[in-house]
Amino acid sequence: MDHFQLKDGVLHAEDVPLVRIAEEVGTPVYVYSRATLERHARVFREALSGLDNPHIAFAVKANPNLAVLKILANEGYGADVVSGGELTRALKAGMKPEDIVFSGVGKTHAELRQGLEAGIGQFNIESEEEGYELAAIAARYGRRAACALRVNPDVDARTHEKISTGKRENKFGVPLDRATEIYARLAREEALDMRGIAVHIGSQLSTLEPLETAFAKLGKLIAELRAEGCSVTHADLGGGLGVPYKAGEELPSPAEYGAMVARVTAGWDVRLMFEPGRVIAGNAGVLLTRVIRAKRSGNGPPFVVVDAAMNDLARPAMYGAWHDFEAVEPTGATMTAHIVGPICETGDTFAMDRDCDALVAGDLAVFRTAGAYGATMASSYNSRGFVAETLVDGDRYAVVADRIAASAIMDAERVPAWLA
Repeated sequence: MDHFQLKDGVLHAEDVPLVRIAEEVGTPVYVYSRATLERHARVFREALSGLDNPHIAFAVKANPNLAVLKILANEGYGADVVSGGELTRALKAGMKPEDIVFSGVGKTHAELRQGLEAGIGQFNIESEEEGYELAAIAARYGRRAACALRVNPDVDARTHEKISTGKRENKFGVPLDRATEIYARLAREEALDMRGIAVHIGSQLSTLEPLETAFAKLGKLIAELRAEGCSVTHADLGGGLGVPYKAGEELPSPAEYGAMVARVTAGWDVRLMFEPGRVIAGNAGVLLTRVIRAKRSGNGPPFVVVDAAMNDLARPAMYGAWHDFEAVEPTGATMTAHIVGPICETGDTFAMDRDCDALVAGDLAVFRTAGAYGATMASSYNSRGFVAETLVDGDRYAVVADRIAASAIMDAERVPAWLA
C-alpha cells in the first residue's frame, strides 16, 4: 500500500495535490510520502516479530536522502552502508553508530579507518585480504572491529543479472567452500571480533525460493564453523525482497518472508540481521514529470517526450525496468505511446508501446515506485543538472534536496590558466 491516490480527479501524495508541487517546485521532481515510509518500516518489523531481537538496518544505497534516513532512524532502524559517504549520511541522520553495518566489496583504507573511528557495529568483510587490512588498522589505533564474513553461496537470485550478487561469478563475498578456513584464520587476529556470517544474493527477488536455498547453506556453514571451534553469534541475511512495479503484480509479502526466515533459521542460536532497502522505500516515492510534447514518427504510436530523463531515473535505461506511468489528472481517455526523455540517447526510453492515460503537451504524469534507486542513481548527463526531491507529510511538503542547476555544477570546474 502507498499514499499516492486520486482525490477529486487529481493524483495526491497523502493530502498534497501533485499539481501544487509541480507548480511550486517545477519538474522533474521526486515526491516521497512520509506515511508510506513509516508504514513500510513498521510492516517489515512486524513481519520479523517472531524472531528474537532482530537487527534491521536500512540499505542506504536505496535512498540516501537525509530526510528519508531521519524518518527511518526515528523508526529505530540502523543503516547498511557501502561507502564512507553513506556512513556520513547515516550518522548525520541520527542513526546510532552501533546500529550501522558497513558492507561493500571495495572498502578503502580510509573508509575502514572511518568506520573504526565512528564506532560502527559491524564490518561485513568481503575477502580475506580485507580482513587482514582491517585487523592491521584496528591494531594500529587500539581498536577491535566486530566483523561478519560475507559468503557467496552460488545461488541464482533469478533477478536481473546486474543486480544479482550471490552467484559464483559475481564479485561479492568469499566462496562458500572456503569460508570455514578463511573465517578460522581471521578469527585468530586479535584486532578482529569475528562474530558472524553474512549473505546477500541480489535485489528485487520475486520468489522466496532462492533466499531459502541461500539461508539453508548458511545454516550448514554455521554448524561447520562451530564444529571447528569458531564462535558464531550473528547471521546477516541481507535484503533483496522485491516490490511490485506493475499494478496488480503479486510478490512475496514481508510476512511470508518473515515466516520463511523463522522456519529456516530455527535452532541457529544467533542474532539475525536484515538490510531491507527497496521494500521500504520503493513504493514510497514517485517521479513527477511534465509532457514536453508528443511527436509522430511514421505510422506507429506517438513518442510522448517528458522532461524527466535517464539521468533522473536510470533504471529503465540500465535494466529495462518497468515503472507504471500515469497521468496526474486522468480524463479516462487512453492511448498507446512510446514514453521517452529528452536526452540525446536512444537509451533514454522509459517504455515502448505502453498503454497509458492519454497525454498532451503540458500534462503532468508520474513514474510510480520510484522511491528506491531513483534520485540516488541520478547524474548530470547532457548538463541537465540534478533533480529535486520533496517529502510530503499529510497536507504539507518540504523540498528535501534542492535542484542543482548545470551552472552550479560548472562552478566546481576550472579552466587552467595555461588554456586562457
